[in-house]
Amino acid sequence: MAIRKYRPNTPGTRTLVVTDFSDITGKNRERGLVVSKHRHKGRNNRGVITCRHRGGGHKRLYRIVDFRRDKHGVSAKVAAIHYDPHRNARLALLYYTDGEKRYILAPANVAVGQSVISGPDAPIENGNALPLSAIPLGSSVHNVELYAGRGGQMVRTAGASAQVMAKEGDYVALKLPSTEVRLVRRECYATLGEVGNAEQRNTSLGKAGRKRWLGRRPQVRGSVMNPCDHPHGGGEGRAPIGRSGPVTPWGKPALGLKTRKRNKPSNRFVLRKRRRTSKRSRGGRDS
Repeated sequence: MAIRKYRPNTPGTRTLVVTDFSDITGKNRERGLVVSKHRHKGRNNRGVITCRHRGGGHKRLYRIVDFRRDKHGVSAKVAAIHYDPHRNARLALLYYTDGEKRYILAPANVAVGQSVISGPDAPIENGNALPLSAIPLGSSVHNVELYAGRGGQMVRTAGASAQVMAKEGDYVALKLPSTEVRLVRRECYATLGEVGNAEQRNTSLGKAGRKRWLGRRPQVRGSVMNPCDHPHGGGEGRAPIGRSGPVTPWGKPALGLKTRKRNKPSNRFVLRKRRRTSKRSRGGRDS
């Protein structure tokens, strides 16, 4: 898989960088593995907008992805690599020997026709799912469970992988993509290898319209609003925000304030906190 850059024939193609989709082999979705999904458009059960700047976008069907990998001991063949509109990773369509079909997150370098299997006795090969206790130290894994049997909840984005650092007692230490080192129960399952489509990080939408296709509406900076609309608003011309630090539209501190509970029960499983990066260094916007 590679990325594709366009000539600046139009303003929208001047900075446009997309994946070339050469890794996708299946053009039609598996009909038995898709369901319709109601789009909430940022609203709660009362119809009140609780998440701003959401709405519109292209219609999408949700692909049912097997995050549990609970068909232990049953071999499957990779039939095709499919596109998923709900995530930046690709999906691998598996044909099991007992006739069942399932979608899984497509690992990097997985090939059509390759066999994968899950279970405690599965071989150490890319795409196989095993409990963390059976995975060698130093291995890269993805789709990691936090609770045994619940399904993978961590390390699922394109190009992501965690590293098995150590094993002690009932827990395994994992170094996550955020650089955090965390303890996970040894019976939790994970898939060997990293998630495919790593080139996704090098893409650029190129124009606002592509953002609208994804269901994202425009954002307005608080500093250009009126004082009644945002704490940053008001003043003559390009006035400063007039506060010791940036805040949200509701007056809460933003851009750098730690929001994790100090006495959160899972703190005892975190051996090393993640390396913090400010929103401004990542290109964050004014609230």
